[in-house]
Amino acid sequence: MKTLQIIIITIATIAGCTKNANTAATNTTATMTDPTAYNYLALGDSYTIGESVPQDQSFPYQLTGLLAQSSVHVNAPTIIATTGWTTDNLINAISASSIHNKTYDFVTLLIGVNDQYQGLTQTNYRTKFVQVLQTAIRFAKGDTSRVFVLSIPDWGVTPFANGQANSISPQIDQFNTINKEESQKAGVQYLDITPISRQAVTDPSLIAGDGLHPTGKMYGLWVTRLAPMIKVRFTK
Repeated sequence: MKTLQIIIITIATIAGCTKNANTAATNTTATMTDPTAYNYLALGDSYTIGESVPQDQSFPYQLTGLLAQSSVHVNAPTIIATTGWTTDNLINAISASSIHNKTYDFVTLLIGVNDQYQGLTQTNYRTKFVQVLQTAIRFAKGDTSRVFVLSIPDWGVTPFANGQANSISPQIDQFNTINKEESQKAGVQYLDITPISRQAVTDPSLIAGDGLHPTGKMYGLWVTRLAPMIKVRFTK
């Protein structure tokens, strides 16, 4: 298998917001790989990069760790994600990346919260989501069973939303209706983690110190549902 490259670019917004901005940074790290292990590509935004948690608590890294416990060994994930990215931003970043000719054994895709936050149209989101989803399928060697779309978490329930859940949550549902419909049309795997995100209403330990992003605990809840979906594709 070809050498993986972790591409993680951190910018100074929080899910498209400017509150508590951090210094912008770019980090590209080449890692040692096991040619017998699976290769994994994670596409997304702050929820994929793991804003406000250590790298090992992000969902892609928790996922590889949990899969390893089931003897499904995965190299360090290749991550193309940045806090604040819309679907358009992700498409452009993939185009500008160095992975065009690479393929992966499985791909996760979680994108759309910043489309909603920035007031972009749902029509635009549907068009661009379909585009990036088709790209994800290509990265997965054309095997739709190895592409896993995660729904958009509901940030309306977080302290950052300042009590605006009544307006934010229905919009999140509308965007998720789009990504679910298009995922089903394409025949890829779909995981609805939005109900898990809404548990933060009664469990503040699921929200990081920035008042917006998930903690490692919440990401772990996602992974306990995602890992079995992936495991079944690689075990006989």
